[in-house]
Formats: sequence, structure tokens, C-alpha cells
Amino acid sequence: MKRAGIFYNPRRSKARSFSREIERFLNSEGISSWLCSAWEPEQAEPQLEGTDTVISVGGDGTILRAARAVLQHDIPIIGINLGRLGFMTELESSEALDKLPALLRGEGWIEQRCVLQAHLPSYDRTLYAVNDVFIGRRSVARLLNVECRIDGEVMATYRADGVLVATPSGSTGYALAAGGPVLHPQSQDMILMPVCSHVTFDKALVLPQKTVLGLTVITRHEAMISVDGQVEVQLESGDNIEVKASPYTAKLMRIQPGNYFYRSLESKLKRKTT
Repeated sequence: MKRAGIFYNPRRSKARSFSREIERFLNSEGISSWLCSAWEPEQAEPQLEGTDTVISVGGDGTILRAARAVLQHDIPIIGINLGRLGFMTELESSEALDKLPALLRGEGWIEQRCVLQAHLPSYDRTLYAVNDVFIGRRSVARLLNVECRIDGEVMATYRADGVLVATPSGSTGYALAAGGPVLHPQSQDMILMPVCSHVTFDKALVLPQKTVLGLTVITRHEAMISVDGQVEVQLESGDNIEVKASPYTAKLMRIQPGNYFYRSLESKLKRKTT
């Protein structure tokens, strides 16, 4: 390990100060480093070439931003949790400096997480989601219709607040709050589910990796697509969105045993409710 980047949550003063502490630690180990706000990933872009790993300091939201920033550079991420849950992060801040050396020596393993890509033909734009893609109403509290096609076949037209497509990583986020199933993080499947469906099919579907979803918005009110709850683009009635698995994966560095997910799931969910 010769070069590392650090993404931090600028809204937490502790994240900024702890990132400086990590930076000093890396330099003492002979590892060059750079520091960047996870809210300004464009500032990090010139630094990514030649970076061996990225350290995310914050919570799950910070690691989502970091993952999207490095996605096309194939850089693994070490997540340090300063947030509340930390489903995706690997280390708590209290143990980070003790366990970082082992990870930097390559003693851990890399977990690959599925990523979704949502193509918007109207904008000629492709968005990437580590957790989920939500297509639904924007500011007006009115239902809208979303026609859903699975591999070209019309499955249903949902009348709902919106439609959510989630990765296994996202199954413990918005999808879980909306009543969806929890998938193992290394699963290759995706979840399709309406949110607050009204007099239409309201069950979540678990779909295989090669599924291609076509979603068409039909509304007289404002609509939008939201990626990971962090990137939002306005949609017009009639806009089509194609959602499928991306060829890219998010790579997370782990030091815990491979069965960590089952051990930590209940404790993290209990933490969420307290």
C-alpha cells in the first residue's frame, strides 16, 4: 500500500479531525495520502489515479458517496463508522487505528457489492446506485403511476408514492423501512417494490441479476429519480428509465470473518430502533 485517499463527512466536526489523525498515521507509515470532503467528490477525481485504497470516515451515507466516486476506478474502500448504524462500514472509530495496519498490509479480504445503473434517455445520462434507485413523487403529496416492465414484459402499473429498486446493500436501508426483505450483501439479486401502493400490487419482488427493468412515469405533478437518497434528477411525465445491474461493483475491505453479516444484523437493527 503506497497511496491512500480519505473521504470524510464535512457535517461532522469529529470526522474532519479524525481524518487528520488518520492522515498523520498514514504518513508515519510511509503511505502518501490525500483528504477530501465526500460531498465534493469532483475535487478528488484528479487524485484517484494511483490510489490503492480509500478510507471513508463517517457513516453509511459517507461510504455511499465514496463508493460512487471511486466506482469506475476499481479502488477498494475501508469504512470507518462515526454514524449510528454502519451497515456498510468495517471499523468503529475507537478501533480504527489499531486495526488499520492489518488492512493496509493486505491481511483482510475484499467484499464485492452489486451496483445498479439507471439510464435516463431524456437526459442521455446514466446514474449509479450502491443502495437504491427511487422513482416517485417530488414535492406534491400526490400519487403517481409508474409502469413497470421486466425484461420487456409489462408486469404492473403501480399507483403509489413511487417505485424502489434496491441492491442487497440497500435492502437494509429504505427498502427495509418500506417493508422489503433483507438480502445477504453478496447476493446478486435486486429488489423491486412499490412504496405506499394504492389499490395495486403491493408486494416486493426479488429479481435475478440479469433482469432489465423499464420504468415509465405517468403523472400530472412533479416527479423525480433519486439515487442512494443523495442524487436527484427531475422527471417529466412519459420519461422512461432503464434500471439494471452495473458492470461495476463496490469493493469494501473487510477484516471481520466472512460470516460477519449474520452476527451483526440483529445488533445493528436493535441499535436502529433505540
